[in-house]
Amino acid sequence: MAVDVITGRHTQFGNKRSHALNSSRRSWKANLQKVRILVDGKPKRVWVSARALKSGKVTRV
Repeated sequence: MAVDVITGRHTQFGNKRSHALNSSRRSWKANLQKVRILVDGKPKRVWVSARALKSGKVTRV
């Protein structure tokens, strides 16, 4: 399963509820991108969320 190495975001699970309150399982996927960033001073290809990229928490190589 892909997990954001910066913030730890990953796929979350829950129930889809209809108007009649019937429930079935569903998932919410984080917007993860596979990018090259510096990890411990070396370039590495890892999963990073789009939110972390937009906020400037990581710098691309």
